[in-house]
Amino acid sequence: MSATLTVETKRGASTSAAEIIFAPLNGSGSVSWSEIVRTAFDSLMANRVRSFLTMLGVIIGVASVVALMALGAGASNSITSQIQSIGTNLLFISPGQLNNRGPGSGSVSAQTLSMDDDEAIKALNLPLNGIAPSIQNGGTLVAPAADKNISLVGTTPSYASLNTLTLQSGTFFDDAQVREGAAVVVLGHTVARDLFGSGEAVGQSVRLNGHPLRVIGVLEKKGGGGFGSIDDEALMPITYIQQRFANMRTADGNHYRVSTVTLSVTNANDIQGVQNRISALWRERHNLPSDATKDDFSILSQDSILSTLNTITSLLTAFLAAVAGISLLVGGIGIMNIMLVSVTERTREIGLRKAVGARGSDILMQFLVEAVVLSLTGGLIGLARGVLIATLVTLSGILTASVSAVSVTIAVGFAVAVGLFFGIYPAQRAARLNPIDALRYE
Repeated sequence: MSATLTVETKRGASTSAAEIIFAPLNGSGSVSWSEIVRTAFDSLMANRVRSFLTMLGVIIGVASVVALMALGAGASNSITSQIQSIGTNLLFISPGQLNNRGPGSGSVSAQTLSMDDDEAIKALNLPLNGIAPSIQNGGTLVAPAADKNISLVGTTPSYASLNTLTLQSGTFFDDAQVREGAAVVVLGHTVARDLFGSGEAVGQSVRLNGHPLRVIGVLEKKGGGGFGSIDDEALMPITYIQQRFANMRTADGNHYRVSTVTLSVTNANDIQGVQNRISALWRERHNLPSDATKDDFSILSQDSILSTLNTITSLLTAFLAAVAGISLLVGGIGIMNIMLVSVTERTREIGLRKAVGARGSDILMQFLVEAVVLSLTGGLIGLARGVLIATLVTLSGILTASVSAVSVTIAVGFAVAVGLFFGIYPAQRAARLNPIDALRYE
């Protein structure tokens, strides 16, 4: 036979005037789950400011984790789209081994790729759509009304098609201009805008290191990210840069060096075969062992570059999210602290519950639920803030931040786990109170 008993207690001024009502107790003194949850919310609403401040660490932690993971996913998607927009079936040959590069190694490895190597590849008659050597240098372009520090890229006409570049106006330089080392330049979209504003750039003259260059083309806006953008570069015949800048020759002084050779393989199934054939050619030309232990070059495909960049982005995102998650632990400590204060304030209340038949497990569950409600509420508020941050970044046009179900589950789930973990000790302390001592507590 069940009995119904209602106990009402008024909180002191320090905890507001909210009422905590203990609901139907059965013969064994247990309380229904719905009443436990209702009582937990009543307790938190009785001290709104204190509850909000307690949740603040969880709110900041969840918002940071969700926002950072969304930004990381957006950055990864942006990198993927940029690389894929270049084209398909591309191989990139660069001097030096990637795993051997480090402080002091760049000056040596940079001399191992030359124009003669580019010609040797062409002589193989491999199944290629095109091949384009390139070399980069920095410089300042000076126009009549402005000047700009930019990245200069010396290359050949094939560079435009291999990188899917389109012209907004003018033309690209041709093979004849490359052979002559003609003083012409094709400007990236941003460079043209910064130097000439809304005016016509094609046909204008700019100066590089005191030498005049004629602008023959302006590229369409292509966009870019943290790894640079063609919009901020100026393209010119590779022979012009090699002849006008110092340190453009290989170590022996007999050849002009290049920074990268880009190739487009006709069929994706031939990529590995082409890569192996070029590797063998390079080892033969550079007198290197055939076991690849002393290679002075690297050949990368689009897939390998994309995989590497995505791995780096994922690791950085996970690291930043872990750092942001520290605030969740700080929030958990705040929850433990406020729950201990709550146990002290409600000592007589706990004594009354035990006196009318409530078990220690009921008291334990009551305070655990309150801790979880605190952390879960903070987690949901933090989730809303994180989604808002991601939305604002997307609207700003910096990148498209993507909030995934995985990031939401991790952030909110960890918030609930923090509430459970840090709520156990205060709940156990409340459950172990002696009812007689608790009733005597003032």
